[in-house]
Amino acid sequence: MKSFIRQVLEKLQESKTPISNYTFVLPSKRAGAFLLNELSQLTTKTIFAPKIYSIEEFTEEISGLKSIDNTTSLFEFYEVYQKLTPKEELESFETFLAWAQSLLHDFNEIDRYLIEAASFFDYLSDIQDVNHWSKQNRTELIENYLKFWDKLPIYYNALQENLLDKNQGHQGLIYRVAASRVSNYATVHKNPHIFLGFNALNTSEQEIFQHLLKVGKAKVFWDIDDVFLNDAQHEASLFIRQYLKEWDYYQEYPEKPGIKEYATEKNIHITGIPKNIGQAKHLAEILSGYSDEELAKTAVVLGDESLLLPVLNSLPPNIKELNITMGFPLKNAPITSLFNNLFDLHTTSTSNYYYKQVIAILNHASLSNILQPYAHNFIEKIHKNNIVYLSFEKIKSAFPEELYSVIEACFKNWENKAQEALNNFQHLIFSIKPTIDKETNQLTLEFLYHFHTLFNQLETLNSSYPHIQSLTALRNFYDEIMSTQNLDFQGKPFKGLQLMGMLESRALDFENIIITSVNEGTLPSGKTNASFIPYDLKKANQLPTYREKDAVYTYHFYRLLQRAKNIRLLYNTESGGLNAGEKSRFLTQLVIEKQDKHYLTEQTISPQVPKITSSLKIVEKTPEIIDKIKNLAAYGFSPSALTTYMRNPIDFYYQYILGVKEQEEIEETVAFNTLGTIIHDSLEEFYKPLQGKILTKAHILKFKKKITSEVSNQFNKTYKSAKLQGKNYLIYEISKRYLENFLSFEQKRLTEEDSIKILKIETNLKSKINIFELDFPVFIRGKVDRVENCNGITRIIDYKTGKVNQNQIEIVDWDNLTTDYEKYSKSFQVLAYASMIKKEENLPLPVEGGIISFKNLKSGLLKFAKREKPRGGTKNHLIDEEIFSDFEIQLQKLIIEICNPEVPFTEKEI
Repeated sequence: MKSFIRQVLEKLQESKTPISNYTFVLPSKRAGAFLLNELSQLTTKTIFAPKIYSIEEFTEEISGLKSIDNTTSLFEFYEVYQKLTPKEELESFETFLAWAQSLLHDFNEIDRYLIEAASFFDYLSDIQDVNHWSKQNRTELIENYLKFWDKLPIYYNALQENLLDKNQGHQGLIYRVAASRVSNYATVHKNPHIFLGFNALNTSEQEIFQHLLKVGKAKVFWDIDDVFLNDAQHEASLFIRQYLKEWDYYQEYPEKPGIKEYATEKNIHITGIPKNIGQAKHLAEILSGYSDEELAKTAVVLGDESLLLPVLNSLPPNIKELNITMGFPLKNAPITSLFNNLFDLHTTSTSNYYYKQVIAILNHASLSNILQPYAHNFIEKIHKNNIVYLSFEKIKSAFPEELYSVIEACFKNWENKAQEALNNFQHLIFSIKPTIDKETNQLTLEFLYHFHTLFNQLETLNSSYPHIQSLTALRNFYDEIMSTQNLDFQGKPFKGLQLMGMLESRALDFENIIITSVNEGTLPSGKTNASFIPYDLKKANQLPTYREKDAVYTYHFYRLLQRAKNIRLLYNTESGGLNAGEKSRFLTQLVIEKQDKHYLTEQTISPQVPKITSSLKIVEKTPEIIDKIKNLAAYGFSPSALTTYMRNPIDFYYQYILGVKEQEEIEETVAFNTLGTIIHDSLEEFYKPLQGKILTKAHILKFKKKITSEVSNQFNKTYKSAKLQGKNYLIYEISKRYLENFLSFEQKRLTEEDSIKILKIETNLKSKINIFELDFPVFIRGKVDRVENCNGITRIIDYKTGKVNQNQIEIVDWDNLTTDYEKYSKSFQVLAYASMIKKEENLPLPVEGGIISFKNLKSGLLKFAKREKPRGGTKNHLIDEEIFSDFEIQLQKLIIEICNPEVPFTEKEI
């Protein structure tokens, strides 16, 4: 396969003019590098290299202006804006950024397409005026909006003058000036110019090309196949067909490129794959089957450049040489998240910092070698003490003096000063640098260096144009720059596999082509257009719209296929989620317009998903586990431990044998179990002094007066960093309401009952259980909420802040007591407390047990009951010797099962 560049060079060699005397102009620098490489292979003797320009470099050469980047353009524009705007109407730099970027893009378009600015802006202003035609109902906002459109030509002219005075220009201005000065350039430069690989030209480029053609100083080589050129409807030839038809030079000297490559034999495979990562993995499978010789003739073109990382991580081991044309986006570097986290912290916080933001910074991998183990210990303290907001002093006090500079750079108030932020970023970079291993983490050092240069650039710009005063402005501008910053890869540009974006493929040819993400919205990119100029006005002035943009992508796509022999086109079949969409119209077009010699196949593939058989966990009881169970038995099984085993034995194993508990999370909003603790502890404070005394209405009235102070006290004790605002304030009020309702319930009981004597409040209990089958001591222990004597009958009462119904504390079949957690866990707990008190206190029988549900106070005390039938039949609320005996049988049966070495811990399906 002969590339287009080689074909052009061979034609030029046939002419009398030496190659060294030509000036080559190509769409990109990369195409220029490939031209030099082809020339070195084609030439048999030593020659001087010809001048080679990218089109941007060439317009700079003609115009004599120095190009400035988009960032500098924004600052220059703001300088102009400040001079032209009264102080009382002046917007801050961050507000200016929101609209200036789009406007600069439009200025560029106007200049590149040589639009007469004054009449264009007048027309644009008139359109806006018509849109708000009502003179009577114009608000101040509408009037200011229309003033803005009137000012656009003033902004445009002033910016242009300002840049020309400094002999500088943004890209559009350089193109406009180059078009006006091309005749002077042609007079001075005698070398013939070769333009090759171009397609969609703006008006400035057309002026330059046509003038140099007219004066005999240029030759344009168009790379368009006859298949597309002869098809008047095909978008791939839209622009070139127009130039060959309309340019004056071609009227006098008609030309046909005469390229007949597309209709030759080609293997085209269209493959649909779910998700982007699927494309990366399938791409690796394809490449793994290529030899070194085939890889040297292969290009992977990423339709969606965000696929770069997944592709790099999926490359097969047979790829020894790789050249990556596109840069690695700096925003994807691991250290980027540290700077983003710091921006988030200082732009959202003032005096105290939110714990999640603090932990994200302290835990960042880039700082781990500096701050550990102090950061880990401090984070544990945050969790343990439930600290939601942290002051700088509190953070600083957790670290030794030698780390103060790093902690201050991260957490000391930046006082909303952009310079302070930049200084701190640079300090962090130089603090992190010595901790990085140069041998194993070279890429991290590269990232650090790029951020160092980026922050230097921001400092330089801010000293030249002191507009970035606030952190918000710096953040917005930083985000703007980061979107375009890339870390360039270094490789051998003409060896091995080529990995590039669609625009980098201009004027280049490869035998094997693999294109990814051939989906609508990616190839072509669709109707994305940030501009102040309406579609109709663009059409009227021949400015490019999304239609022309689609035609550009069509050309690039088909030009890649022209000389290729083996073509693989991959698209995402997923219709939902990010980067999803239907397959590109290009693929449908390929199928419908298939050439005779094209071998085309279509397939949809999906990854092999291994069958995963989920089985319930089983843990055999080893001697070590039995020893742990014996220790637990001697300490005492709690009712909650036993009900945990009833619910799921594997949870019992994790929590009580291994001691593995869920990580304690910081409660930003008071959790339900914390609410329960506050209620229980408040009632303990109220009732504890009454142990052994008769409860009276006077006591209740006294407690009611103390509700607010007691709840506040318990809130501060249990929920240490409580802020009584938002949801927490509502929960605080709910706690007070719960206590108020409970005490009213107590008043009602005192009216209905003759006498209530408080026997025990929040009392720890422990009693021995004699189990004949076990040769070691077994105890049961717990903390009973309340024991009272009501009219001579002892009652064991358990408080529940959640909702409990009467049927949840009734037993029908004893055999189900330890197996049906949902129905009988509440009954089990009440009977367990009653059993412990009976053994410890030798209480006269019968007794009663029950639950007071704070969400179901209207049902009163929910008494334990033994029912004859599930529905109907008599209910026995008294816990007598028979009940205790039946419960003891079930309790012993449960404990024997837990202690039995032959019965493994088996997970239950929940």
